[in-house]
Amino acid sequence: MSRIMRPQDIEKRSFALITAELGDRTFPAGVSEVVKRVIHTTADFDYAENLCFSGCAVERAKAALRAGATIVTDTNMALAGISKPTLARLGGRALCLMADERVAQEAKARGVTRAVVSMEHAATLEGPLIFAIGNAPTALIRLHELIEAGAMSPALVIGVPVGFVNVVESKELFLGGDTPYIIARGRKGGSNVAAAIVNALLYQLVRREGF
Repeated sequence: MSRIMRPQDIEKRSFALITAELGDRTFPAGVSEVVKRVIHTTADFDYAENLCFSGCAVERAKAALRAGATIVTDTNMALAGISKPTLARLGGRALCLMADERVAQEAKARGVTRAVVSMEHAATLEGPLIFAIGNAPTALIRLHELIEAGAMSPALVIGVPVGFVNVVESKELFLGGDTPYIIARGRKGGSNVAAAIVNALLYQLVRREGF
């Protein structure tokens, strides 16, 4: 007979099992919460090895969120997965420009992907920006070009597109660079992973710091 559990109890038990299965593997404070939430979302322990964090990435991201950052995603799926009530408590917002009609028209006229144009439009937004890229490597590549050109300076780039074509290469662009990043090396990733990383950062602020 199945045992009925409250959602919060299921989550607590799940994280306890994840911690136990990780064994002696430990992570710095802040990083640990991100890694474990991604594993919780995917049931894939490979992320304990392939998630890469630049120095102070978590703290810089949390500072941006405290300041009411805008989170830009490359899919509506990632957008849907982000905890809006938690983000609203911090005075932030999340958006995806992929379905914007202006983006669609410009992309068609130029013969480029909507992901490319959506990153260009996002570069004009005011305030701290966090990018959560879980699907389109072209978004990540264009984002890197805009940063290199001095057109923008994101507080954090979450680079976790999934797939085979240009995926690995797009992620490698950021490794070792000056822009704060959380990157999933290799082919794995996805919109659910991007949202999980954002939520892990949000929950650290709201659940631990009392925002």
